[in-house]
Amino acid sequence: MGFFAPVWDYVEALVHPSAQQDALTASRHRAFIAPRILGSIVALAVFPIYLIARTAPTAIELMVFAWLVVPILTAYFLSRTGRYESAHVLSALALTGLVTAVAASTGGIVSSAAIWLVVAPLEAALSASRRVVAIASTLALSAAGLLVLLGVANLLPAPNSDGSQAAALAALGIVSAVLYAAGLALGAEALARTSFWLLYAEEDRYRMLARNMTDVIVRHGGDGAALFISPAGEALFGAGLAGLLGHGLFDRVHVADRPAYLTALGDAAALAESRSVEFRVRCDGVDADGRATAEFVWVEMRCRPVERAGIEANAGRREVVAVLRDVTERKRQERALQDARAEAERANAAKTRFLATMSHELRTPLNAIIGFSEMLTKEAALMIDAKRRVEYAGLINDSGTHLLSVVNGILDMSKIETDNFEITPEPFDPAKVVANCCDILALRARDAGVALERFSPDSLPEIVADKRALNQILLNLVSNAIRFTDRGGKVLVSARAEAGSIVFVIEDSGVGISDADLARVGEPYFQAGASYDRRHGGTGLGLSIVKGLVRLHGGEFAIRSRLGEGTRITVSLPLDCELSRPAKKRASASVSPIIKVVHPLTDLESTTMVKKSA
Repeated sequence: MGFFAPVWDYVEALVHPSAQQDALTASRHRAFIAPRILGSIVALAVFPIYLIARTAPTAIELMVFAWLVVPILTAYFLSRTGRYESAHVLSALALTGLVTAVAASTGGIVSSAAIWLVVAPLEAALSASRRVVAIASTLALSAAGLLVLLGVANLLPAPNSDGSQAAALAALGIVSAVLYAAGLALGAEALARTSFWLLYAEEDRYRMLARNMTDVIVRHGGDGAALFISPAGEALFGAGLAGLLGHGLFDRVHVADRPAYLTALGDAAALAESRSVEFRVRCDGVDADGRATAEFVWVEMRCRPVERAGIEANAGRREVVAVLRDVTERKRQERALQDARAEAERANAAKTRFLATMSHELRTPLNAIIGFSEMLTKEAALMIDAKRRVEYAGLINDSGTHLLSVVNGILDMSKIETDNFEITPEPFDPAKVVANCCDILALRARDAGVALERFSPDSLPEIVADKRALNQILLNLVSNAIRFTDRGGKVLVSARAEAGSIVFVIEDSGVGISDADLARVGEPYFQAGASYDRRHGGTGLGLSIVKGLVRLHGGEFAIRSRLGEGTRITVSLPLDCELSRPAKKRASASVSPIIKVVHPLTDLESTTMVKKSA
């Protein structure tokens, strides 16, 4: 048993798949080793019984039984080296040699043993190697040719004339050959079954991966059509797989992204290189009310060519396997990051603009206050008379008043942005507020050479709002209109009642606002035009404060303008802000009032939502 121990250990290792990584190779080795060991053991066990029955075996019989040890040697060779093809060649050589020797001693090519030459190529077929089959076939044909030549040359012994003995030998040869061939057939069937189950297991493993992966696997043909889509495609696209095959997936790609999609597939197929691309694809769904919806989601596609041998490879038509992954959330985060970066840049620009504006708005009145007050302290040396003292005191008062208004504007804007600005609603007549604002600014309009006109019905419905806030809204808007209207221009202030609200309209024939600046109207410290082209004074807080006060009342702010043709601003306030504020206040936590921006002075309007932080 010491000689057979390595062989049996190897057979035992083959029985347990854990000892062999390649199950198909293990099955082939087992099919080769086990029959040879068992057959040789049986033959050696029968040999003593045969000797007892025959008493005196012939030389050829002894040679046959001795030759039965060769299969054990080939099995040992395979168990030690693992060279499967070489073991098959040795087995074919041993079988051919044994058959040739037996046939030569029992009649040559006409011997019943010669039929065993057919078994050699059949046995070699189990190796799944063309080279081994070719070698075995060559050995069998050579042995057959040798027997024919020996028979023609009369070099073979004469066959036994005993007909019964010849028939028995023929029957023995045929039966043994059939049994051996049946063993080979069973081995081939076992190998085929093993191959089938290995293939099925591998396909099942890939099928399980494709079914449970959240990414979508797509196999594209040479023309780009989808030949296979994994089940995850139904969840991603919200459609059945049958509708996605062919060009169904392509039809869902966003029109603007289709060139990039096709380019990635084409490069992967033509250049045999991996490609990665991001594009939008339509996803169907159902909303809470059961209505069908469709939205575009971002997906990342990584594709690579499928290498195939044969005609397809020679023709240059490669299939492409792509993996699609939903990256909408990542895109949203990138967009949020870009918005945050842009917001930070705008905040930085606003800070710079604020410093530039405040340095001018604060320095100018402070210089006047300091300069004229210093002159008053030196009135004796400068011989300032009483008339000049009164003039200087008036200039100091005007500068202080302007400085106070600038500081109050900054404080009001800060309170509005932090939601700390409280309004005190009360009932009052809005027509009187309009008239009072026009009276206050009439002198400024006359000095600027601007005609200030007011139009409002004699009776407007009473409004419940913060009277001081409405007065500030109108003063800011009308003063801005006067400031940005050239001499000889006109400013019209009107008010009218609409369903549930009062609409105030301030329209001028001034310089207007460009399309680029119109979208930013209402940002704190922003002034239309070049940042350092300050023909018109102001801190840029007026419209921002107006916008905040309108929001606190639950109203709407609309502006339409065209450069060089004037501006029209419309403010709509509810008749009772107490009833409108709660719903509006909830929405105002992140969004300011709706601002309708119209670039030209036409009836075409577009509505934009402006962030409160702006």
